[in-house]
Amino acid sequence: MLSAMRVFVKVVEAGSVSVAARDLGMGQPTVSERIARLEDYLQEQLLIRTTRSLRATQTGLIFYERSKKALEAAATAESVTMRNGEALRGKVRLAAPHWIGEIVLPQILMRFRRLHPHIKVELVVDDRITNPDAAGVDISLRLGNIGADNCVDEEIGVVQRVLAASPDYLAEYGTPRTTSELMAHSFITVSGIYDAGVVPLTRDGKDEPTDVNVVWTVGHWRPLIALLLSGAGIGVLQVPAGAQALSAGQLKRVLPEYQAPGFRLRMLYPRNDTTSEISKRLIDFLRAELRSYAEYALAPRQW
Repeated sequence: MLSAMRVFVKVVEAGSVSVAARDLGMGQPTVSERIARLEDYLQEQLLIRTTRSLRATQTGLIFYERSKKALEAAATAESVTMRNGEALRGKVRLAAPHWIGEIVLPQILMRFRRLHPHIKVELVVDDRITNPDAAGVDISLRLGNIGADNCVDEEIGVVQRVLAASPDYLAEYGTPRTTSELMAHSFITVSGIYDAGVVPLTRDGKDEPTDVNVVWTVGHWRPLIALLLSGAGIGVLQVPAGAQALSAGQLKRVLPEYQAPGFRLRMLYPRNDTTSEISKRLIDFLRAELRSYAEYALAPRQW
């Protein structure tokens, strides 16, 4: 029943069987079968499915709320620190944006598991996840201001962003000396950022909105860096994602006296007494590790 509840809760929160199946690491037919078997067992329709949408019935909403409480209670019971020196056991789910999840967290989480080898860690890497309660995770690392009233929201540091391009691109097309010269260059952006073709640059604390010629739009930081390295144009780069390329001279800052506004790195977790002992341990560990990382990698610097 707990397994079925977990699948059902994920489907309701995702609003899609296919998305829930992906997040759970299961096949879509398996998820559909679990829901069908659950409805058959309960003798109640829990979901209303159409070709375009999926939503819970009134009974489904009640079952969803009670399932969440049951899962939280089970997680708390499972992860209680055992007496007599027994190791902490259980599972914790952590969500993070792509570059944090791909670059920063693996080493940090490996160190955490060396301290707690019986804890299982599930890392959900997704730029869209915000509120940990709605996303079905225990802890969520986010960029920007989330405003989740039901969560503790801790600021870890500010992620610096800079203009960058490859030396080959600058050698071929010239290095911009003023913001107005950026319009003569090919600009690369991540979808959803600078879609209007204006970059809000700052210099000495003063805002200078700058028009750019966006010719490349990508959905992930990896193709952004790949395009920058290949000499496709100029782009705004989150420094931790491109630190290695900047340090190696594969990328160079453009208009180094300017910066794009940084993103605030935040850690969110539920504001209630059901937070498991495992989550509390990981929260404390992440707080120390990420703030130490922030002092080194996220602080403003000249490359």
